[in-house]
Amino acid sequence: MHLPTKVTIKEVGPRDGLQNESKFIETQDKVDWINLLSKTGLDYIEVSSFVHPKWIPQLADSEQVLKSINREKGVTYAALVPNIRGLERALTCNVNEVSVFMSASEGHNKSNINKTIDETFPVLKEVVDEALKANVKVRGYVSTVISCPYDGPVSPEQVLKVVDRLAEMGVYEISLGDTIGVGVPTQVESLLSTLLKHFPSNLFAMHFHDTRGTALANVVKSLEMGITTFDSSTGGLGGCPYAKGASGNVSTEDLLYMLSAMNIETGVNQEALIESAFFIEEKIGKKLVSKQMEIARNERSANVDNARTV
Repeated sequence: MHLPTKVTIKEVGPRDGLQNESKFIETQDKVDWINLLSKTGLDYIEVSSFVHPKWIPQLADSEQVLKSINREKGVTYAALVPNIRGLERALTCNVNEVSVFMSASEGHNKSNINKTIDETFPVLKEVVDEALKANVKVRGYVSTVISCPYDGPVSPEQVLKVVDRLAEMGVYEISLGDTIGVGVPTQVESLLSTLLKHFPSNLFAMHFHDTRGTALANVVKSLEMGITTFDSSTGGLGGCPYAKGASGNVSTEDLLYMLSAMNIETGVNQEALIESAFFIEEKIGKKLVSKQMEIARNERSANVDNARTV
């Protein structure tokens, strides 16, 4: 097994995680959580989204959050932007990087963006052009790269067409999302085999949801194929509002445990990450679903019980 020696973890919980929570998390709690994440060794945090609050009310405070966080040296603070208006709002907050997004499947793109794929490209190009003029890097998200809740299986060639257009626009990285979390390693291999014939591996990041419990297996396959950047969410927060039963992103702490045990460097401190997870778990008011959080929760409970018996 040929594996990289170092991997970049991009934390998307404050955006991709919280946008799927029914409960609105107070602005100061978001700020405090991001400040904790900034102390873990993560060098990339997706802070919020500038999609209109009508569509994502959970992140209606994006400007205030970005203006209030403590910015650590060496950490990129990024935000999702849907269009030129969202970009304008983001730029007033000194965002370090923005992400544009679309789907590889027509059904999901129409549901998520209310446009066809062809109609989406000009909107994103305007954002990319203006962001680059402002010296702000642009990342691209491509959703439903394995399967779509509306259209079914998505071919690698279909994904390639979208990737081609985004790469032409000048995005520096493209995050490939198994949005509904149904992918398995053979499908990941087929997808990456097609894309890597045309583009270098460092153009891509992988964004796996863990609906069927295959996210970490898909990470391993991606590692084998030369991918070294992965999106994840503390506690496995997240989901897909357009796919019933779809669960959250691969957990940052579960991903970190696996990579560390495989002697792959990340620069992230597991203990500090767990502490940040306990913080947001309390604010959300429900247990986070990651394996590492379950273990940490049991250990804390055992320590309390032991203290009572001493």
